[in-house]
Amino acid sequence: MRYATRIELTSKTIKTIFGIAAAYDIVLGIVFGLFYRTIYDRFGATLPNHAGYVQLPALFIVVFGIGFWMVARDPKSNIGIVTLGILMKLSFCAVVFGHLLFGKSLPFFVPFAVIDLLFALVFARAYVELAK
Repeated sequence: MRYATRIELTSKTIKTIFGIAAAYDIVLGIVFGLFYRTIYDRFGATLPNHAGYVQLPALFIVVFGIGFWMVARDPKSNIGIVTLGILMKLSFCAVVFGHLLFGKSLPFFVPFAVIDLLFALVFARAYVELAK
């Protein structure tokens, strides 16, 4: 008996994945942008000296969420956003895991980095399917 060695992502699956990523990033960005003080206090983190240092990245996350929503609507036409999404997710992972390696990471970022690593891997797989 032969077993499939790779999972084929259908257009519907890709749309679903990016729909989930869109909702995740939009909600995450809004929550961090609006409630960063509460989040930082809860985890004992030092607040930056200006709200913009948290709010701007939070809005960038919302913008990426909107990009992922665009991919969910029309994956083939928005393959460039998939590339940027992979790079964004891997960039966050590199920062969090890099700081973790040197003992300087805030622990509350680690679960988000793990989720983003999973998203990056699935996005890369989706890219391969879309590029065919």
